[in-house]
Amino acid sequence: MGIYLNPGNENFRRTLAADIYVDKTGMIAEMNKFIDKGNNYVCISRPRRFGKTIAGNMLSAYYSKGCDSRELFAPFKIAKDPCFEERLNKLNVIKLDMNSEYQNTVDKNGLIKRITREIKAEMIKEFPGAGILEDDSLGQSILRVYSATGETFVIIMDEYDVLVRENVPETLFAEYLSFLNGLFKSDTLRPAISLAYLTGILPVVRDKVQSKLNNFREYTILDAKELAEYIGFTGKEVENLCNKYGIDYEECRRWYDGYRQHGYEIYNPESVVQCIENKDFGSFWGITSTYEAIAERIRANFEGVREDVISMIAGENVDVNITRYMNTMNSFFTKSDIFTYLIHLGYLAYNREDKTCRIPNKEVRQEWFNAIETESEYKETNKIINDSKNLLKDTIAGDEEAVASALDRSHINVTSNRSYNNEDALQSAIYLAYIYALNEYTVIKEMTTGKGFADVVFIPFKENRPAMIIELKRNSCTESAIDQINEKKYFTSLEHYKGNLLFVGINYDEKEKTHTCRIEKFDKE
Repeated sequence: MGIYLNPGNENFRRTLAADIYVDKTGMIAEMNKFIDKGNNYVCISRPRRFGKTIAGNMLSAYYSKGCDSRELFAPFKIAKDPCFEERLNKLNVIKLDMNSEYQNTVDKNGLIKRITREIKAEMIKEFPGAGILEDDSLGQSILRVYSATGETFVIIMDEYDVLVRENVPETLFAEYLSFLNGLFKSDTLRPAISLAYLTGILPVVRDKVQSKLNNFREYTILDAKELAEYIGFTGKEVENLCNKYGIDYEECRRWYDGYRQHGYEIYNPESVVQCIENKDFGSFWGITSTYEAIAERIRANFEGVREDVISMIAGENVDVNITRYMNTMNSFFTKSDIFTYLIHLGYLAYNREDKTCRIPNKEVRQEWFNAIETESEYKETNKIINDSKNLLKDTIAGDEEAVASALDRSHINVTSNRSYNNEDALQSAIYLAYIYALNEYTVIKEMTTGKGFADVVFIPFKENRPAMIIELKRNSCTESAIDQINEKKYFTSLEHYKGNLLFVGINYDEKEKTHTCRIEKFDKE
């Protein structure tokens, strides 16, 4: 058992010893299929704390000849799979955590040489008759072992992109590219590699690095294909955990759900585990990252960024073109580049069906609030966010003047002069003014209710808040809005809601550019 070559299974053993473990061993069967089919170069990219490292430790524990992991895997799904015995602890594993190696190396410029030297030393000890030479690269050393013994290797490289994300010297970056090229671009060497498994936050960089890794199958936060259920917790897994530990599943969904892939609801595992262990809901993922990643990018303020950010904070989806971004830390030329980058970091979620992005959940929305709090371009937006808590309180209390005044401010900040009188802009103003309500309500636009469509409906998460039906009018009066709610019986679609209702009629005067409001309480029998 070595440090890099054929490591033990202690890391995975520690994972299993934790109070909470979700069985992801089915991923091993998928990797075995990749090996059998020959499409065995895999790159998985996900945001921080989505389980990439744990998956790598699991694969290492399964394949590595440096340990006996039969007992560890016996209780889990993979042990019942027909492929389980075939490669259990039968392959040579080379495992690298590039982030750890980089951060713990004093001489950064000598990083690649040191890694190569130490792995080779372990290989020479393990395979003394392979004829590994002093000036051999790591790829050449692997090839000599394969030629002499016929044994193949699994290469697991965690955080492969750390040298892309960090501001490293050009000479080190060039040496790293040569290192990758020597391992993964040689047809001669490929038969000696049973599986190459890379993880990172960013997908393969599309300028300098892609040529070295363009033979890898990519599984990203944009499209994880058949591996969608294995990196991150699925909705069903989270529901089972909530039932087991007495956690409110619906509240957990509001806080941590939002990343959808191929029919799966994907959750950040770190946040869910922290929530269960602490018996509380909070922004746990934000502790491990920083909202500065958001703030730094929205400062660029490409045309339309500010307007789209406001729309997303108000709960809406915005269009995004994910095809242009070069997967680097500095190639930002459009707002879509910025949004795609933030999708990969987990601050936005991508909808593949309609090609839009959104803020995924309550936890991440708080990070956006933090990011814009000190940004001068978003000063007015931040003020509206802070005011919105009082606005919700005033609405519930029936303070019609306060509601109208808040909508005046909100409407100005989400519309241009050209679109000021657009009905969609009025709805956006409603969303923005009630941003705080997103912490306590599900907001539905144009909800089918009674004999028509209610403009906006607020359904509370908990029964200590009234539901709200909002009807919008232009150049009319608030009375007609209230009358329409009653006449078309919009409230009938909320018959399963047990609490009381508020009918909120809002009229916008195009000439004066002001709003009026009327609020009525409706007590359900």
